[in-house]
Amino acid sequence: MTTHEREITAPVDLCLPDGRLNPDAVGWTRTPLHRCNVRGWGRTKRWEYWCLTTPTHLVAVTVSSLDYLAVNTVYLLEYGGREVTRTELRPLARGVELPQSLGDGPATARGAVSIDLTEEPGGSRIRFSCSTDDGPLTGDLFVALPDGHETLGVVVPWSERRFQYTAKHTARPASGTVRLGETVYDFANGWGVLDHGRGRWPHDITWNWGAASGHTDGRVVGLQLGGKWTVGTGMTENALCVDGRLSKIGEELSWEYGEFTEPWTIRTPGSDRVELTFTPFHDRVDHTDLRLLLTDTHQCFGRYTGRIRTDDGASVAVDRLLGWAEQVHMRW
Repeated sequence: MTTHEREITAPVDLCLPDGRLNPDAVGWTRTPLHRCNVRGWGRTKRWEYWCLTTPTHLVAVTVSSLDYLAVNTVYLLEYGGREVTRTELRPLARGVELPQSLGDGPATARGAVSIDLTEEPGGSRIRFSCSTDDGPLTGDLFVALPDGHETLGVVVPWSERRFQYTAKHTARPASGTVRLGETVYDFANGWGVLDHGRGRWPHDITWNWGAASGHTDGRVVGLQLGGKWTVGTGMTENALCVDGRLSKIGEELSWEYGEFTEPWTIRTPGSDRVELTFTPFHDRVDHTDLRLLLTDTHQCFGRYTGRIRTDDGASVAVDRLLGWAEQVHMRW
């Protein structure tokens, strides 16, 4: 069971000297190998998104630059309880520093939402602070990267001028604490997912993204599932991470859903690689229209149940694996 997509095994520049996509960069990796030397202004989008989950609560942190705007967010959800969001928009992305490529240096946001993302021996440190209506919201978290743990990197080519490098990490062990006012949320034995993005995007785009991490069927499983935005490019962002080993899936997934809070079905239509039902328990809704930026997001948190099959043919039962599935429409 192997994908038709080309696996890249040596470092490569994402772009040619004139800023166009380097054809040699199109493919996927098991460890970060792309040097994201993106050039140009206006259509360049760069971000780091972390979501850390536990059985009772989660936190998500975003540092991003859309060239003309920074969107920096901290989000805390207590399942069946409090939901707290603090977002700051900064013109011309002032106060945001993002490294060229993954691992090149820290990512920081300064302002009403202060975020520091740094690499340390053995993993990634996430620190943040901001004020909310529920009191100060602060966090100091660590997401380990075990030796040999494989992570997905993919270049998605719409054209030589429009392309995206995405690195998706799943099933990374998390720890640390988040404090909201006088309440402390413990993230010991949690799981971290990273979405690292660098590219030049079309003005109008819609995507599906699903991810989940945890123990199931005696294995450590990470799900990385995408849809819509990669159709017709020859590449997908679909992969399974089982006990730290990546299985790349080249099929476009079938996403079937109606009401966002009802069960979703996500599967590989031409094989038995992915056969999953996602049952949400919370819909995080965000609709923003600033003329320059429109976002319509339904990020549903819930649990995956079903079955997956790895490259070596092993069938793994997925039993209520905690994660999310989303539909996002952007005009940016």
